[in-house]
Amino acid sequence: MILEYKGIDIFYTDFGKGNPVILLHGFLENSTMWNRFIPKLSENNRVICIDLLGHGKTGCLGYIHTMELMAEVVEAVLNHLKIKKSILIGHSMGGYVALAFAEKNPDAISGLCLMNSTAMADSKEKQENRDRAIVAVKQNYRTFVRMAIANLFRPKNRTIFSDRINDVINEALQTPLQGIVAALEGMKIRKNREFLLHTHAFKKLMVIGKKDPALDYLSLIEQVKNTDVKIVEFPDGHMSHIENESDLLHEIVHFIEK
Repeated sequence: MILEYKGIDIFYTDFGKGNPVILLHGFLENSTMWNRFIPKLSENNRVICIDLLGHGKTGCLGYIHTMELMAEVVEAVLNHLKIKKSILIGHSMGGYVALAFAEKNPDAISGLCLMNSTAMADSKEKQENRDRAIVAVKQNYRTFVRMAIANLFRPKNRTIFSDRINDVINEALQTPLQGIVAALEGMKIRKNREFLLHTHAFKKLMVIGKKDPALDYLSLIEQVKNTDVKIVEFPDGHMSHIENESDLLHEIVHFIEK
């Protein structure tokens, strides 16, 4: 479905009935990443997947897509659908967007799942890596996308899931250059939102890949210390929805229904 917003199209899907569950994809992904999860999740819930700015079938809104701007898109879709309260599940960049939404609309959230994501801001080193990524994608778009996706998996899984990885790469190659750069710029300047894990009453889940090459395991454990955040750990990489699909689906269903 399409919602017109600030002169661009916002694409979303809407399946099932029940408690609203909002699924937010990560960088270089789009709403299709959830396709294998929707049938189960929509049995007892209303499941909404949104293409974030510059990804999938949603347009771009300038040179920098801040997490706040992406969260405004989520807010626009939920307002359009007259959804007052929902559970947000965000993969990687989708988690950053979910946090930005939660900060602005804490009363609109009944649950928040950070899936292979973090509430911390980028370190100086990570910001420099984002700048290098912007240069790299402008120089050789296809090579950047292929390497960026493959590097998110645990090394041994790159062979095991080679067909799935090719599918993810083919989807990622549909992402316009402007969308990639705008997201990198937005992630680079996002703020630290660790306080949300400590202060708000909605239920919280953090899904961690112990061999995640994109996130530091110890920093993830540290940021949920002395909080009521439930932790689920998998032995693999950044792409838990592929590398640990059935176990992750089980955990998400449990989190939603708890």
